[in-house]
Amino acid sequence: MDIPRIFNITESAHRIHNPITPEKLATLGAALRLEAGERVLDLGSGSGEMLCTWARDHGIVGTGIDMSRLFTAHAKRRAAELGVADQLSFIHGDAAGHVADEKADVAACVGATWIGGGVAGTIALLARSLRPGGIILIGEPYWRQLPPTEEVAKGCLAGSISDFLTLPKLLASFGRLGYDVVEMVLADQDGWDRYEAAKWLTMRRWLEANADDELANEVRAQLRSEPERYAAYTREYLGWGVFALMPRAE
Repeated sequence: MDIPRIFNITESAHRIHNPITPEKLATLGAALRLEAGERVLDLGSGSGEMLCTWARDHGIVGTGIDMSRLFTAHAKRRAAELGVADQLSFIHGDAAGHVADEKADVAACVGATWIGGGVAGTIALLARSLRPGGIILIGEPYWRQLPPTEEVAKGCLAGSISDFLTLPKLLASFGRLGYDVVEMVLADQDGWDRYEAAKWLTMRRWLEANADDELANEVRAQLRSEPERYAAYTREYLGWGVFALMPRAE
């Protein structure tokens, strides 16, 4: 079990596998008013930066599950580096369908809502691991501005314009699912730069060391095309945010 190898290559130097910066990740932790001993479940935990830094800064405990062997190994090393390995457990596995044995104060899926078949399914999945009064975190793209054509949407690596909503409509959609939006932290273009542009040096260094690898041509093609594609499309049209939700009281 693993994610496609191309992602393990292009994001192998990333600590955060989405457009949020370390500063905004810290802002999110503070905004949630996390307290020592609170339990956080992170489905699709990547290299573990959210759990590790929140364990260090707020004293939380938690579990992260991710399909990437590489990223899970990175998460364990990061926990040891920050001195929080005794507070956290990182599991290599499929987060789809995972329900925690112990209810969480915060149940998160930050940028991997495919595990539940989309936003609604992922929220329903996370709710099964949430204690009463707990918070769900969803990380999801949205349109900063609607693409004028389907071709532009595909340039943002979306299947179509209908794949994502504008920010107001995304927020409204949470309400229709029966949740109050109680916080949000949005990525900005600098965050997108750090997520996307950091891949380019990683790809270049990887190619220098793996010129004969079976994926070398694919990586080389991405390195040559991605800067222009990203600047023309994703950077201008696509937003991304983490949204904190609580079930509405009856």
